[in-house]
Amino acid sequence: MRQIVMVGFLQAQNCTNLVSSWRHPASRTDSYSPEYYRHIGRVLEAGKFHMGFFDDRLAMPDRFGSDHAHTVRYGIRCVKMDPIAVLMTMGMATERLGLGATCSTTYFEPFHVARQFQTVDLMTNGRAAWNVVTSMNDGEALNMEHAAHGEHDRRYDRADEFMEVVLGHWETWEDDAIVCDKESGLYAHPDKVHRLDHEGEFFRSRGPFTVPRSPQGHPVVIQAGQSAWGQAFAARWGEVVFVGTPHTLEAGQRAYKAFKDDVAALGRDPDLVTLTPSVYTVVANTKTEAEDKMALNDKLFEEVDALSLLSEAMNFDFASKNLDEPFTDEELDNISGTQSMRDRVQEASGIRNPTVRDFIKYSSRARPRNPLVGGPKEVADGLEALFRGRACDGFVLAADHVPGTYEDFVRLVVPELQRRGLYHQDYKGATLRENLGLPYPQRGDWKCSTAPS
Repeated sequence: MRQIVMVGFLQAQNCTNLVSSWRHPASRTDSYSPEYYRHIGRVLEAGKFHMGFFDDRLAMPDRFGSDHAHTVRYGIRCVKMDPIAVLMTMGMATERLGLGATCSTTYFEPFHVARQFQTVDLMTNGRAAWNVVTSMNDGEALNMEHAAHGEHDRRYDRADEFMEVVLGHWETWEDDAIVCDKESGLYAHPDKVHRLDHEGEFFRSRGPFTVPRSPQGHPVVIQAGQSAWGQAFAARWGEVVFVGTPHTLEAGQRAYKAFKDDVAALGRDPDLVTLTPSVYTVVANTKTEAEDKMALNDKLFEEVDALSLLSEAMNFDFASKNLDEPFTDEELDNISGTQSMRDRVQEASGIRNPTVRDFIKYSSRARPRNPLVGGPKEVADGLEALFRGRACDGFVLAADHVPGTYEDFVRLVVPELQRRGLYHQDYKGATLRENLGLPYPQRGDWKCSTAPS
């Protein structure tokens, strides 16, 4: 029976992905302490979440006004810790919760990423996932010894080859390579550990790889590309794919079908690729209480939050334009950051050349986008409509405050979804792949995903 996949959207920073969350009176203020993340992990696991996932950037949001002062002043993601280290803290406090983190193909090397995530997978008994990103702005480039962020489509060319190298390394150890026979002195079969010897346009990586297979083979691959290139990349490589919240059920259904068709066209099984839109839920015992909670969220918003995050995501300084000044065609065409945000605003507004004010209004940047507000029934109804309507396979739960959003969801919504048969009562297995219904990857399986798009 088809059931909802649930992912917790996490940040190793001073706020959630909703940057005003740190101002919420119920938010914890120790977001740089280990117990903060251990507690979140225990809450998500009590709610049988499939995974806790850490988003990441390699810079503070400092594109707005080309300065970080506003970022620090308003607490706009000014603390950004290494998500892998934080993920391990959460992993030691849980036993079944999947653990995903972001790492960029633009600013890291494939061998390093392959070794890092395969080690995490071993240390968590097969619960790791890697979110593949190409990064988004010049701030990240400057922190990583580059003068500017690379051209959008070219970054995906590099990312494709990056994936070939990582997956190639992950399969160079055969499952039964290690025997550890003390009596004979044989640790592992040399003929079952292979070199990659990759030589491509962007990378040369010899091997042999230094980390053996894990209980789930290798980490699950997450992708969240939203541009045309990003969606093609996700269809080729992704096993869990994050998408934006659909404006309507019909729009979600169209996007879902189109993406699954793209997956099938590449020779992959679309039922083995999980599509999960982000979703905000504001839930309380009654709808009236939930509406009061949402009203509080609205009061926490600052206009600078949106301007800062728009500048970061689109790699364009929004301080360089007046609020009511339209973007030119040239500016819109040369967006080197998140092109899907430009497209989303144009579609939602119906305006070819939106103003800065239009971007603030229609992007929902720094605000909960299409939140589900209500009691357990109303929120479950909203999730059920999208899931049963084949607009998604599950959800990435974004938090307006921590830990309350997750606690409220687990206490109020999870039991309602379970009562309806939409959500599992317990984990199916020990590894993330088992709990997602993904098969154990055999050596060579990934090569079917390199067919041309």
